[in-house]
Amino acid sequence: METKTILERLRERHNITVLNEMQQRMASTDLREIVLLSPTGSGKTAAFTLRLLRFLGPSDGKVQAVVMAPSRELVIQIADVIRPVAAGLKTVAFYGGHQMADEINSLSVVPDIIVATPGRLLDLMERKTVSLSTIRNVVMDEADEMLNMGFTDSINAILADVPQERNTLLFSATMSPEIARISKNYLRNAKEITIGRKNESTSNVKHVAYTVCLLYTS
Repeated sequence: METKTILERLRERHNITVLNEMQQRMASTDLREIVLLSPTGSGKTAAFTLRLLRFLGPSDGKVQAVVMAPSRELVIQIADVIRPVAAGLKTVAFYGGHQMADEINSLSVVPDIIVATPGRLLDLMERKTVSLSTIRNVVMDEADEMLNMGFTDSINAILADVPQERNTLLFSATMSPEIARISKNYLRNAKEITIGRKNESTSNVKHVAYTVCLLYTS
């Protein structure tokens, strides 16, 4: 998809009129393997949407890309960003807590882009309802959180089933030893890009704590 078209749709569908530093880089880079370290809340979804769609072709009845994220909420959010920008391509979202039968039925027409939690994606692969043999683009969003939530084995199994010739983007807020290990094992010549300072949280995220009082009655 042409960069101009993607930018127009981001503006029209998501009111993104000015790109930040990370989004500008993803709009122009031709690097095939990237580890991008950036705080949560810094516009990563729009950034990797730009980079991902630039490398996708017209719908051809094969899965072209998979995006992995740690939670149902983030999977839904990512799919909601990608879907209107990738008009003409089929985007599906798979996650726990959703009817498996509905997800399997959605595969009656092969999607171009799959957005999923690692556990649910691996479940569908083991049921032989999803094949990643034609994947050429992989995005791992909030990879550090996926590892913290115990998805390491699922991610390893998924990446082992994806063709070696692919574009891979790994987004993380921190560069932990586990992230470094996945990068070493599954990315061959990755370029590390840091936005802000390593392991720094964004000032755009507001943290709020609530005190909950429990009342008991006899």
